[in-house]
Formats: sequence, C-alpha cells, structure tokens
Amino acid sequence: MSTPHNSAEKGDIAKTVLMPGDPLRAKFIAETFLTDAKCFNEVRGMLGYTGKYEGKEVSVMGHGMGIPSIGIYTYELYNFYDVDNIIRVGSAGGLQDDVNVRDIIFAMGAHTDSNYGFQYGLPGTFCPTASYDILEKAVNIAREKGVRYHVGNVLASDAFYKKCNESELYKKMGTLAVEMETIALYMNAAEAHKKALTILTVSDHLFKSEELSAQERQTSFTDMMEIALKTAIAL
Repeated sequence: MSTPHNSAEKGDIAKTVLMPGDPLRAKFIAETFLTDAKCFNEVRGMLGYTGKYEGKEVSVMGHGMGIPSIGIYTYELYNFYDVDNIIRVGSAGGLQDDVNVRDIIFAMGAHTDSNYGFQYGLPGTFCPTASYDILEKAVNIAREKGVRYHVGNVLASDAFYKKCNESELYKKMGTLAVEMETIALYMNAAEAHKKALTILTVSDHLFKSEELSAQERQTSFTDMMEIALKTAIAL
C-alpha cells in the first residue's frame, strides 16, 4: 500500500524506524551501519532503507525539514505502515551555557511556536513527551558509551530565519536547544498510541561561535547514530 509520499508496500518497513531530516543522512546510515539494506522509497528524493543491525531488522528514512514535513512522513509510518517506534536523529542549535557543539541531547519534551496541535481541538496547551521506555534505554546506552549528553526540553520552531527571536527567553526557561520537528513527531505518536524519541547532536550554538559544516553534520554524528541503533534493537 503506497502513499503519495512513500512507495513502500506493507512489510517493507521495520517496526522501528530511525529518521534523520536529510535523506542523504539516511543513505549514509544505511550504507555505514546496516547489512542487507534495501531501498524502499525514493519518492520526492526522501530515501528510505530497511536492513539489519546486529541481526535485527531496522529501517531508516529521511523526514525532511520542518514540522509539516515530519508530520506527513511520521503520520504515514504510524498509521499506514504499522510502525511502532520512531527515533528522530537530528541536529540542533544549543541554548544553555553547559551545552556544547557535538553534545547529545535527548528531548524529553518539546515546546513549540507552531500551530500544529490546533488540529486536535484540545483546550489549553497540549504538551507531548518522549516515550519513557525508549528514552530510558537510550540514556543508559549513552551513559555506557561515556558520551556527553543532556536530557530535557527542546524548542521545535516553525522558522529557521526569524524576525523576532525568542531564544534568550527559552534559554531562561531551561530549554536545552532549538530544532524544527519534534513537536509533530511526539504529537503524531501520542495520537496513534505509538512510541517516539528525538535524539539530537548539537551542531551549532546560538550563544557561542561554534558550528559544524554541512558535511560534518551528514557524516560525523556517529555517537548519536550508534545510540539510536542500539536503542532500536533493544525495543
């Protein structure tokens, strides 16, 4: 059963899917870490692969940039392809002083300036969170690897170039970093009664002159990728 955005048939996609924003990063993960990887989607250039990691089936697929894009792809995976777990592996801009470039962030929850949640018709503010069992597994794996990591809230923003920048305000409220997708992933997971986690590598910092190049973002997030893969096969 294909969709306008995904040419896969049922059974082509594993129960757990890793999702980077960049489809070329999905290709890199498949070619670097998976065995017997097969491409299941090339529609709109949003590459998706299924293969095996340490003998267990795992899929990886790009989700594009921004809340609307990840909203479409994760909705279809949860609701049309019987995917149970999605782990976003992405980049973020650091906000806190103790957060450095290349640190890993586990998004326990997400703030947003998006109106994505309006569709549910809920009164007040709906605050989706990560699935705790996935979060716990991932944090334990990071601890065992001895990498620098942080657990807390991130800001999922609708805009990359902003006329009014609220970064200082979110920093004061303890927000670890800013990115552009997690709110849609966590809301889609909640609505579908499925599981989700966002793992981020800090690629730049809004209050420090530190950043990674586009090539480094694509290929150097090895710790994050390995943590996500080891978490995936533990589910």
